[in-house]
This record gives sequence, C-alpha cells and structure tokens, in this order.
Amino acid sequence: MQRVIRVVRVIALALTAAATRADVKLPAVIGDNMVLQQNAPVTIWGWADVGEKVTVTIGEQKVSATTGEDGKWKLQLEPLTADGPVEMTVAGKNSITAVKNILIGEVWICSGQSNMAWTVRQCKSADEEIKTANLPKIRLFTVPRKSAETPRDNVAARWNVCTPNTVRRFSGVGFFFGRAIHKKLGVPVGLINTSYGGTAAELWTSEQGLAAEPSLKELLDAYTKRGDRQAASDARYKTALAKWETAAAAAKAAGKKPPRKPRHYKYSRFPTGLYNAMIAPLIQFRVAGAIWYQGEANAGRAAQYDTLFPAMIKDWRAKWGYEIPFLFAQLANFRDHKPELAPSKWARLREAQLKTLALPKTGMAVIIDIGEARSIHPINKQDVGSRLALAARAIVYGEKTIVYSGPIYRSMKADGGKITLTFDHVGGGLIIGPPEGAITAGPEEAPKPGAEKLVGFAIAGPDQKFVWASAKIVGNTIVVSSDQVKAPVAVRYGWARNPTCNLYNKEGLPASPFRTNDWEK
Repeated sequence: MQRVIRVVRVIALALTAAATRADVKLPAVIGDNMVLQQNAPVTIWGWADVGEKVTVTIGEQKVSATTGEDGKWKLQLEPLTADGPVEMTVAGKNSITAVKNILIGEVWICSGQSNMAWTVRQCKSADEEIKTANLPKIRLFTVPRKSAETPRDNVAARWNVCTPNTVRRFSGVGFFFGRAIHKKLGVPVGLINTSYGGTAAELWTSEQGLAAEPSLKELLDAYTKRGDRQAASDARYKTALAKWETAAAAAKAAGKKPPRKPRHYKYSRFPTGLYNAMIAPLIQFRVAGAIWYQGEANAGRAAQYDTLFPAMIKDWRAKWGYEIPFLFAQLANFRDHKPELAPSKWARLREAQLKTLALPKTGMAVIIDIGEARSIHPINKQDVGSRLALAARAIVYGEKTIVYSGPIYRSMKADGGKITLTFDHVGGGLIIGPPEGAITAGPEEAPKPGAEKLVGFAIAGPDQKFVWASAKIVGNTIVVSSDQVKAPVAVRYGWARNPTCNLYNKEGLPASPFRTNDWEK
C-alpha cells in the first residue's frame, strides 16, 4: 500500500512540474497565414521558461535562442525570398508549435484615424470590390482598438487570408493599396491595420518620441494630468456606485425597476496610449513601410503638427530600428466651397503634411480632389490607395521613371507685377485638370474634365491682403497676377478647407495646396 502511495506521489509531482513548465508562446502577429517580409532580416520572438532553448526552423534555416531572465526570447532569420505557402516550427524543451500557411512577400503597416479605419464595405462600389476580393496571396491583420498606459507586447488578433468575407471589415485604404502593390509586384502582401477613429498623432507617439521635442512637452504634461483626472473620476464613480447599490436594493425590495448603473468614465485617449497598445506590440515585426491617413483630429493645432508629425515618424523609425518608408495621405477637401479668402486650419494642416516631405523616404498622396463636402469620410478610398501605391512603387520599389506625385511647389520669382511659380513632379507637363479617367471612383462632386482656366490661386502684396488671381500655364511654370496687386510678394493655391482648384500634371495627379509666404494669418 505504501508503495502505491509513493507511486501516486511521484506521478503527482511529475504532473505538477509539467504544469509549471511554460509552453513556448508566440505573439499574435507571428501566426498561421502571416506574411514575412522578403529580402530583409526577420525577427522571430516570444516567451518560454527562463533559460529554455528555443529553435525556429523555416525552409533550410534552423536558428536557436535562449530565453532570458525576463522569460523572453528573440532570434533573427536570414533574408527570405518571395515564396509560399511554407511552414515554420518553433520548438522548446516541452512543446513544438507549427505555424502554417506562411507567405514571404511585402508587409505594410496601415495606420491613422477613421479614414484609415474606414472599411471596404463602406467604400464606393463596395459590393463589387468585396465580390472580387478572392486574393489568397494577400493577408490581413487587424489590431483591436485599445489604449494603454504602458507599452504592451501583444495584441488579440490573427492573420486572415483575403476573401470576400474577411475583406469586408478591413481598411479600405489599406486593401486598395495592398491590392495595387500585389498586382504590380506579383508577390504576396501582408497588411496590418492598426487604426482608430478620431485620434490625434500624439496618441500614436511614444513617451520617448514626445520627450525628444521640447516644444511637445505640453502634450506630456497633459498625459501626467490625465492621471489626476482619472483618479478624480474613479473617486466620483465609487461614490455614485455606492448610492446606486443602495437605490437598486431598495427598488428590488419594492418590486420596481432599478435605476441605471452609473458609468465609469475612463480617459482612454491620451498621449502615447495608442502607441503603447497598437504599435509597440508590432515593432519587432519586419515591415516594408507604413501608410498613414490622419490629421483631422490635429487640425485645430496645425502649427504644432509641423513638429509633431515628423516627431512621430522619427519615433517609429527609432523603435523599429531602421528607416521605414512612411507614406501618407494629405487631408482631403471637406465642407462647403466658400468664395471669400480667409485663414484655414485645414489648409495649414495640409501645409504641415507637405513640409514633412523634407524627411527622407516619405511620400504624400494629394487627395484634394476626391473629398466630399458633406462627409469627413469620403467613400472614394480606391484613389487614395492607388496614389499611395504609386509613391511606394517609386520610393520603396525603385521605379525610377514613374510619376508618383502631383505638382509640388518649389520656388517663386516676382517680376513686373507678376509671380512665376516653379514646381517639382510636373511629369509630362502642367495642365488644367483633371484629365479624363484621373478620378476612378467618384464622388459625384469631384472635379470634371474640360475646365478652360486655372482656379484656386490668390495673390497678395506687402499689405498681406490676398485677392483672387489670374493664373496661366507657361511651359512648366505658372504665372500669377492681379490688376488689384501692383507689387505682388506672395501666392496661395487651394488655401481653404474645401478649395476649388484644378492644377494637375498630365499623369492625372493633382497639385498640392501651398502658400509661398509664412505669415501668421
């Protein structure tokens, strides 16, 4: 009998020891159906017992790492070439995990606020786009909308093969961009949608990224004060909850409906919060670059965006550990057209975006012609995605001869009552646009071909008072003048929330709004 008891104890101890051993674990972004970045070192990481040896095998590569005191392990694979599907095994001392249906290709982050979050089913021609989305070599990963006070190391999500069912709720801009890249390059494409409506850029920037810019200290101060506001909110909730519990008990005793339970308000949108929850878990995953559609939430602080937006890009690059290409959509037109000339916060935000092109490996899709007066969420996301893809083809994939941008203001020269403007990205030449077929997916109010004169230009003298101007194409320049301004010193183009403007290049890409001055008003 004693021998039986000893055997039972040995078995129990063995089972207990086995239970305390942790299986090797992987982050959600490393899983079935994923795409790994081609032609670059790829990091694989996860968790296991302290001191445990973990071996990753994919193709002919077999690489090992040992878990540190923090329970984490990390290793690097040699560059892979476009391929798939393939399988990867991750083996520890007590478990083997097989990651299946992996493709090797191009991986892109798709981030920003609601216009990036806007789903395919909400876009123009949604039924047709969804029906034709059987694209097994495109893979989709959507990060849940979360905020956190400290950086997280994982998310609750999974990779999906692109089908009509899975694409419906995926980012429209992300999908149309990825589809264009897949069609052009002929390789698998992985798209990581990490976007959240109504959010400002400081939420997507780490604490270190904000601290690196002295002028952004006020944003960090707001983060600190948020803790005080949350504590006060928690105290109010505790008091209200106690009152509600008493009232609910009384109502129940009297056979009545209890009052509504008080809401516990959480300050979920604060500087660094979305970086912590929605970017930090991804930064070890190798990507080809990022696309970004955001700015509406920062338009009220457009001058600050001059510093904030580049700071965010630099921050992401520092975290990823290499200079990831960063492509972004400039704000679209929105609200009613107004005939009067006036300051514009949205125009100023577009200027801040334009200035950000000074950073290397950046590109901008101008979409001043495809917004909607009645909606901050224009449904033509096809052209946004395709214009971002043009930038990727030139900046990331080395297509030297492609025209990927509309005209961008370069310089001006005032002479004899006129100002002559020169531009980059004139392509085949400057035109009054748009040309036929330039806008592929509406909206109905988008500019139509056939206009006879350039519009959207204003001119001012030393008094800084702008008036509408006459503008003519002369070769690859624009000559601007007005009888009301004898000695002009500055020009603005498309300087409004929803401007009427029609300068394009022959390739069908619109010119970015701009101003030649830096006056405060």
